[in-house]
Amino acid sequence: MDTLEAIRKRCSLKACISEKPVEPEKVRMVLDAARLAPSARNTQPWRFVVVQGKEAVGSLVDAAFFGPSAAVKHAPVIIVVCARPEDDVMIDGKPYYLFDVGLAVENMLLTATDLGLVTHPIASFNEAEVKRLLHIPDDFRVVIVTPLAYPSATSYEEAAKERLSQRTRKNPREVIYYNQWGNSEPG
Repeated sequence: MDTLEAIRKRCSLKACISEKPVEPEKVRMVLDAARLAPSARNTQPWRFVVVQGKEAVGSLVDAAFFGPSAAVKHAPVIIVVCARPEDDVMIDGKPYYLFDVGLAVENMLLTATDLGLVTHPIASFNEAEVKRLLHIPDDFRVVIVTPLAYPSATSYEEAAKERLSQRTRKNPREVIYYNQWGNSEPG
């Protein structure tokens, strides 16, 4: 799969999670892709806690996730993405650790898509409880979590078909400007 194909095919599929175990080498590939992401001044502020196994995942989800996020309870792997704000690069008053973590997470999501695995970035969790359960140091923030699983359908493409058919994106003229704000006509 090429990069643009992975971008086009990637979607969040928390409702299509299989309990089938994900091979350790695939988990490593996804984490390696995250680790290779660029970061401001190469600070690499991200840290990853891999929660795996039915009991560990179930306990984490039951104790710390809420709302529709509880649907990931049967995932074989949950990746918890953390960063320490003090490791941040601050440029013109803007913190970059969240941007850097976002780059790492996108690398994870695209690699998982390429491998035919389901992901779903989740922000609806109790951060204090996640930190307590996983012994994450106080000076780190839990930024996002995602399941990593095979789709319950026969293939990723089959699992994603309906979701992708409903995808909407703004028109390029609404979000891309040339030479100045509001000018949607190229050069």
